[in-house]
Amino acid sequence: MADFTEATGDLSPQYRDHAVAALHASTDPHRELDILVVGGGVVGAGAALDAVTRGLDVGLVEARDWASGTSSRSSKLIHGGLRYLEMLDFALVNEALKERGLLLTRIAPHLVRPVPFLYPLHQRFIERPYVGAGIALYDALSFSGSHGRGLPMHKHLSRRATLRAAPSLKQDAMVGSIRYYDGQVDDARMVTNIIRTAAHYGAKVVNRTSVIDFLREGERVVGAKVKDHESGEVYDIRAKQVINATGVWTDDTQALVTDRGQMKVRASKGVHLVVPRDRFQSTVGLILRTEKSVLFVIPWGRHWIIGTTDTDWNLDKAHPAATSADIDYILEHVNTVLVRPLTREDVEGVYAGLRPLLAGESDSTAKLSREHVVAHPVPGLVVVAGGKWTTYRVMAKDAVDEAARSLDERVPESVTESITLLGADGYQAAWNRRGRTAELAGVHVARVEHLLQRYGSMARHLLAMIADRPELGAPLPGADDYLAAEVLYAVTHEGARHVEDVLTRRTRISIEAWDRGDSAAPVVADLMAGPLGWTPEQRDHEVEVYLARVKAERISQEQPDDASADAERIRVADIVSAT
Repeated sequence: MADFTEATGDLSPQYRDHAVAALHASTDPHRELDILVVGGGVVGAGAALDAVTRGLDVGLVEARDWASGTSSRSSKLIHGGLRYLEMLDFALVNEALKERGLLLTRIAPHLVRPVPFLYPLHQRFIERPYVGAGIALYDALSFSGSHGRGLPMHKHLSRRATLRAAPSLKQDAMVGSIRYYDGQVDDARMVTNIIRTAAHYGAKVVNRTSVIDFLREGERVVGAKVKDHESGEVYDIRAKQVINATGVWTDDTQALVTDRGQMKVRASKGVHLVVPRDRFQSTVGLILRTEKSVLFVIPWGRHWIIGTTDTDWNLDKAHPAATSADIDYILEHVNTVLVRPLTREDVEGVYAGLRPLLAGESDSTAKLSREHVVAHPVPGLVVVAGGKWTTYRVMAKDAVDEAARSLDERVPESVTESITLLGADGYQAAWNRRGRTAELAGVHVARVEHLLQRYGSMARHLLAMIADRPELGAPLPGADDYLAAEVLYAVTHEGARHVEDVLTRRTRISIEAWDRGDSAAPVVADLMAGPLGWTPEQRDHEVEVYLARVKAERISQEQPDDASADAERIRVADIVSAT
């Protein structure tokens, strides 16, 4: 069994074997976990990190891959939620802005970075003072706490200045604008980093393992029966407290225990488009009002992310499908402000995710609560649901606080406000030295910058891999931004088990490449085969399943409605079933 007091945070195949053995051992006398977290999205990852850094013995299981649900399919923003100010939800905005500052300046400065936005103004006299007051309040609230803003203040722009910042906007699309800043993150990479940091502190984390039932002693939950989808093994994990952090699956997971006092979580589908950066000129992002919600146009490296929709979803939760109508809706609204309209041919990638909203009386998902709730429906089980991506740390803290109240021993307070994620320490120094590093490594400085912005100070590990095996410095086919070394690192350090894991979450090739990763898939499979011990048949199967997935997604995006799009998408089975 691994000595978890000397954990490194490297989620290698060997680590997974040791973690599974440690979870098995929880059924031995006096070896039960303090806390078992169910769900490897951002809240579950945060809960595992919060609990283990309080000195608790922690395990985490995820049915698919880290962040494979909602947490990898967001707008990729770390923000306070400007529109919630208009709803007078000051507490939520204040909390989110505090977390934004922490992430930018302390917890994850290597992963979260500033991004500028324009808020277009359409009425010459009335709108500017009204919107300006709201954004001024937004900036003012961000000063709460001792962590610092980490972002510039807002600025009022005339029409001429707005067009200088965004030349592709129609001249009559606005009378001026206000420029403000929020934060941006690669959501899937952030979750993986949180998971790795939890493992670094001693948590036992295992993906591709689902809860099929809860263990009970009378009314009390004392653990979970799980299935390892890699091996097919079913085994028990015992824990003093279980935290259910399964997002849109909350109702399903909770139903394994009780149908009394359930939270009701409603899934809202949000669709985003990815288009090349050169399709229109702008140095800033945009936030546009629609009749239903807001539409963001977000700078994303060599791309733009445009979204989102906000519609009820009652079909397959694992693979929400974007429809032709969703794509048309987004294009129609963004084209109202662009000189050169975007067309379907401009769309590189499409992704759909589900927001877990706390159900209320409103018929519109856009009006349901984004605040989170923590409950203890039966002894031994804590449920956390709702909330915003940005406030994951607060949600995790509240869930562990609730679980800790039922533990026999006194549990220390949360310390995650001061815990930096792996790669954050030394990042700024490494960034300042990037030119020298590129010279010493014999690679272009743009490659070093790419690695630093994805791995922080841990980029040195990938550069060392390339030094040992120069062929790992080659870019992947159809995805020049990503290197072969990143595929190998995903397997040896980040817990990737399948080609899909690498192309959709460890990298974002599935939404950034024109072919959505088809040409990269065989190369990725070859690189993964060695450390994972795949046979030639397994390698070929991985590629076939990924290509079938891409084809099914393309077909689903041609369908007119949710039902037909869902039917096309679920024709392709997961590489390993989570049921």
